[in-house]
Amino acid sequence: MGFRVLKAGMQTTIQDLGRYGFQSQGISVSGAMDVRSFKIANLLLDNPENEAALEIALIGPHLQFTSATIIAITGGDFEPTINGEPAPMYTAIYVNKGDILKFKSAKTGSRCYVAFSSYLDIPVVMGSRCTNLKSQTGGYKGRCLKADDYVGFRIKRRYLPFFLSRHLDLNEFSDNSAELRVIMGPQTEMFTKQGIETFLSEEYLVTSDFDRMGCRLDGAFISTKNGSDIISDGIAFGAVQVPSHGKPIIMLADRQTTGGYAKIATVTSVDIPKLVQRKTDHKIRFKEISVEEAQKLLLKEQKEFAAMREQIHQPCKEVLDCRLTAKRMATLFQ
Repeated sequence: MGFRVLKAGMQTTIQDLGRYGFQSQGISVSGAMDVRSFKIANLLLDNPENEAALEIALIGPHLQFTSATIIAITGGDFEPTINGEPAPMYTAIYVNKGDILKFKSAKTGSRCYVAFSSYLDIPVVMGSRCTNLKSQTGGYKGRCLKADDYVGFRIKRRYLPFFLSRHLDLNEFSDNSAELRVIMGPQTEMFTKQGIETFLSEEYLVTSDFDRMGCRLDGAFISTKNGSDIISDGIAFGAVQVPSHGKPIIMLADRQTTGGYAKIATVTSVDIPKLVQRKTDHKIRFKEISVEEAQKLLLKEQKEFAAMREQIHQPCKEVLDCRLTAKRMATLFQ
C-alpha cells in the first residue's frame, strides 16, 4: 500500500522538519523549505508535526495510489486534480485505490506539500526522514522521486474525526512581492552606514539562481568597510550573506553548515515561507525588527496553529462549506 510515481515533476522530494544535531560534523539540516505550509498539511490530518511529506517544486508530479488513504495539499497552488477533477487545497481529501493525483506547474507560489494520513514508509537516517540532495542522504534513496518509484505507507489510517470540517481557507502566495522582516547581524559592523541603509531601503529581485541551498538576489550594491570575507562560522536558516559582489544571498534549507562571507542580517523564521514561495523576478524588501519582535511573531504563529487545530475539530454545519463534491463524498461511505 502506497503510491507509484507516474511522472516525477521538476523536484519532488520527501521532507520533514530537518536533520538536527549534526552540523558540527558538516551535515546540513535540510528539511522543508516552507515550514508553515508543511506543518499545516500535517495539522489537517492530525499527523505528528514532524511527519514526512512530499515537497513539490515548480512543476508537480503524477501519482497513482495503490491503497486508500487521506491526503492534504498546502502551499502554492499547482492546480491539483484527482482523476481529472479539481482537488481542493488546505482540505483533508479521501483517495481510493487506483486514484491518480496530478499537479501542473505552480499557479501561485513555487512549492507545495502533500501530507498522508498513512505515513510514508521512509527509513530514518540520523533522526530524520528528510532528503539532503547535496549529500544524497535520507528520503527516497537520497534523491528526487523519479517515474516508476514506489513509496509505501507505514500504517493503515483511513478515518479522521470531524472529516468534513478539515478545511482551511488560506491563500498566502498570490502576490509577486514580499516584505521580509530581519534581525540585523551578526556581522553588521563590517558594513558601512550607507550599505546598511541600502539593504533596508532598496528593492531586490529574486534571480534564477534559487534552489534549496539559497536564493541570490539582484539589486543595489551593499557596501562594506573592508570587504566581506570572514573566518568561517555557522549559518542559520535565513542568514543573509553579502559576498564581495555586494548582492545578498539568503541561505536556505540545504545550506552549508559554515560560510566565510559576512552576514548582514537573518530573515525571521515566520517570514522565510514568503521568500521560498517566490519566483524569478519577484520583488523583495527587507525590514529591520528586534529579536523580541521576532519572538512575538513566532508566538503569534503558534497561536494561529492552535486556532486552526481547534477549527478543524468542530462539527461541520454545512457540507458545502467543506468544498467536497457529492461524488467525492460518496467515496467516503462506500
